[in-house]
Amino acid sequence: MKLEDVLKTTKFRDAKHKATLNILYTAYWLKSHVSVVLKKNDLTLEQYNVLRILKGKYPERMCVKDIGSRMIEKSSNVPRIIERLVKKNIVERTVSTQDRRETLIHITEKGIDLLEKTNAIILEIDSGLIGVNEEEATELNNILEKLRKTNQ
Repeated sequence: MKLEDVLKTTKFRDAKHKATLNILYTAYWLKSHVSVVLKKNDLTLEQYNVLRILKGKYPERMCVKDIGSRMIEKSSNVPRIIERLVKKNIVERTVSTQDRRETLIHITEKGIDLLEKTNAIILEIDSGLIGVNEEEATELNNILEKLRKTNQ
């Protein structure tokens, strides 16, 4: 669907203004679709992100600060997210033997199983929602990375 149809306007300052709104709208649109799937598995997008991060380091444990630095949404309250995952027995929390002030987190087998189940569904969404081929996806990635590089 064209952005003009969604926003019901054709008035944009210029193509860059339209691109900015298009990126914001598309990000929200994608997040909404993914959130519906995650909700069926009793996960939020932020919880899913934490699980993906922990699985990437598995079997190693990670401190909360390192998890936070890898989050997609940097404003996420990582300790609160982890607390909810602990209550679901999806992650476990331990105290570091090197530094008793540091809390280490790792994903449990239950968490790995849930993540694998959820990843399979997310893969279907990626294939169905992202209506571009590999070459177009590469071009889109390059453009988005260029956008972030010039505005750091």
